[in-house]
Amino acid sequence: MSDALYADAVRVLTEWTATSDEADLARKRTLDLLADGPQAMTRAHRAGHVTASALVVDDIGQVLLCLHGRLGMWMQLGGHCEAGDRTLAAAALREATEESGIAGLIVDPEPIDVDVHEVRCGAADGAPAEPSVHFDVRFLVRSPAGAVEQISAESADLGWFHADTLPSPLASGTARQIAPALARLP
Repeated sequence: MSDALYADAVRVLTEWTATSDEADLARKRTLDLLADGPQAMTRAHRAGHVTASALVVDDIGQVLLCLHGRLGMWMQLGGHCEAGDRTLAAAALREATEESGIAGLIVDPEPIDVDVHEVRCGAADGAPAEPSVHFDVRFLVRSPAGAVEQISAESADLGWFHADTLPSPLASGTARQIAPALARLP
């Protein structure tokens, strides 16, 4: 993992003013994890690792959620950081583009949320899933007007939802990021 990505994560989380008390606690926990050094950005860091997510929002305030194929829950797009990612925002944008199939997405470089949650994820080489913790930094990503999503191999479904009609089952922490995201829209 690049030193630039690690430095960006430390900078972003040090400077960010959290959008909720829960997000601030998660921000502090993530900074504590990052004290372990750049390896905290990788799956190899079994105590947990930083991930990047994107809440994709369209021009009328609908959010794009995926029905995660393995977990069977609706959530924002996102996942593990990769060696070519230079910033957390760039990792979130890459994940959103890969998982939605939408070209022309635009990421807001300031997080909307941070969430810490237990997961089972495999190593990059396809090893069996093991218990770990995701320290997930979440970003607002704007979709161009008229965008058409395409389901990726990681999702069972994709759908656009209004904040008052979210699908079920919804992953923990997903709803919490919607209000801060919508508050940034013009």
